[in-house]
Amino acid sequence: MNLLWVFLGGGLGAVTRYGVALLLPAPSLREGGFPWGTFGANLLACILLAFGLVLMTRGQLGRPAQLFLLTGFCGGFSTFSTFAAEVLELAHAGQWAVAAVYLLVSLVTGIVSLLAVLYWLTDY
Repeated sequence: MNLLWVFLGGGLGAVTRYGVALLLPAPSLREGGFPWGTFGANLLACILLAFGLVLMTRGQLGRPAQLFLLTGFCGGFSTFSTFAAEVLELAHAGQWAVAAVYLLVSLVTGIVSLLAVLYWLTDY
């Protein structure tokens, strides 16, 4: 049954990620465009993960919901592999400044957003 929860959450997360890609289409990375779709999906996944972790530690998120939401949905919605590929594509195209900004802003905002939610909702 655990695999089913991960499967359903992951599928819904992946479809939602695809929806974000349709709303925020990928720019030309070779021309230095910023990949807002991937950035937004990863940032939202960090925020959602933080809320889920808080609920989990409070005992308000049972094991099936953890597997569905945290492992499945957040795993299917966020996309580290696309992020890594976009950073490399920007760098390969000579867009070093955009690649560096994307790398740093993604890492910092992801961690800060997660910490902000944890701090806001707990005594973290």
